[in-house]
Order: sequence, then C-alpha cells, then structure tokens
Amino acid sequence: MGKKDDPFRKLLRVEPGSKVDLSRYDCGKEFGWKKGEAEDKLARNLERLAELQERIYAEAEHAVLLVFQGIDAAGKDGTIRVIAGAFNPQGTPVASFKVPTAREAAHDFLWRVHAAVPGKGEIGIFNRSHYEQVLVVRVHELEPEERWRRHYRQIRDWERILTEEGVTILKFFLAIDEDEQRERFQERVDDPNKRWKFAMGDLDERKFWSKYRAAFQEMLEETSTGYAPWYLIPANRNWLRNLAVSEIVVDTIEDLKPRYPEPEADIEGLKVT
Repeated sequence: MGKKDDPFRKLLRVEPGSKVDLSRYDCGKEFGWKKGEAEDKLARNLERLAELQERIYAEAEHAVLLVFQGIDAAGKDGTIRVIAGAFNPQGTPVASFKVPTAREAAHDFLWRVHAAVPGKGEIGIFNRSHYEQVLVVRVHELEPEERWRRHYRQIRDWERILTEEGVTILKFFLAIDEDEQRERFQERVDDPNKRWKFAMGDLDERKFWSKYRAAFQEMLEETSTGYAPWYLIPANRNWLRNLAVSEIVVDTIEDLKPRYPEPEADIEGLKVT
C-alpha cells in the first residue's frame, strides 16, 4: 500500500513490464498524509522548484519534459497551474495538442509533437500529448487496430531518442474514478464561473468510460520505461495529487544536479560605476 515516509517516486512509478488494473485502483489514496500538512509540504516543494528551474535555465544543459494525461476532469489544468506557477514562464513552454490541423495531419503523428519538445534550459509541459494517438484514436476507432498498436513501439523509440539526447521525461497519469468525474462535471454545471469548462460532448465521452480505462491501462503497461516512466497519480484529492507530482518533479530535477554557471570573469569585489 505504501506509507507516508516512502517517496512518491517509488510509490507511484509504473514499473516497466508490470500490469495495471485501473478498475481496482484507489484514486483517493492518501498514504497517511493530512490535507494541511500536505499543503505545507507542497509550498516548500514549490519554493524548491523555483530555485531548481532557475538553475536549469541558467545552466542551459538539461531539458525536462512533463507530460500530463488523464480523462476529462482529471485535473490536468489544475495540476499544471500549480506546478508551472513556481516557474519563470520564460523557461517553461506549455503545449496542448488538439485535433490536428490539415498540415499536421499530412505528417506522422509525432511531427507536431517533436517541434514542441523543450530545449536545453527549459522545463516544458504537455497538457495531453502524443498519447492521444493510442487513446482517443483507439476509443473512437479513428485508425485500424494494427496501426494504433504500432504507435506504442514508435512512441517508445521516439522517447528513447529524446532521453539519449538529454531530455528528462516524466509522465503523469492523473487517475480519478467514475463517481469523481460525475461530481466534477456537476460542479461545473452548478457553478456559473465554471460552466465555460463544460460541453455537452463531455457527457458523450463519459459513455466510453470502460473503453478509455482499457486504453489507459494498456498505455501505461506498454510505454512506461526505465528512461521515460509513467507515474500513476491518485487524483481524487487535489491536495494529494499536487503534492505527489511536485515531489516527483523535485526529486528528479535534484538528481540532475543543475548548477549556476561560473561568471565569465573574476568579478568578486567589482565596483559598478
């Protein structure tokens, strides 16, 4: 089950080759944390992330890519708002991938995604991603099975290329249960300030819950690798979700040991006139 003292990077990592059963996954797990103390720890994590991002930007030796996936209302926007709020926007490009344009559709599905990969010195964020090609494409049968199944290998190979070229990839699947999604949709309907988030099409997509769950499970099993792991985040409780993601990002970037670069000359004691 895991406990409070275990690092989230260990607790929530989907190990390569492991099986995932989302039908039995507890999306409301707390791991012994209380909301108040989790929010205090989150605040400290965000302070640390601000410093780490500045080092990443200044050193310009590392690129970090954070990928967020989840069913509608899983909390992708909210999580990104919290994590990215610690960063200088100048070094934090955020990309969201919607229905491909005619030009994008004329290329392979990774063409538009590759162009959005962060460069050295950046921490990039994908709000949805190339994984839509094995999710919505599969659920709505937009491609034959033989083709979308081929994408698993293509994605693994592409992510390996990125990591070999110095990109650190962290992938977060935000897991909520069906009842939680219903409550969040209802909250959007009931709150005049949130109604803009709701579309009648959301209810149509909700009918495909079991198909999406099967697609998510296989995505996690087929594409969580040692070089680009998935983290399965219990996301019914926003405060636990934010804490877990922030801690995984902190721990991973700290392992990169980013440093401020040396000044171009010995300027200690210099008096500016």
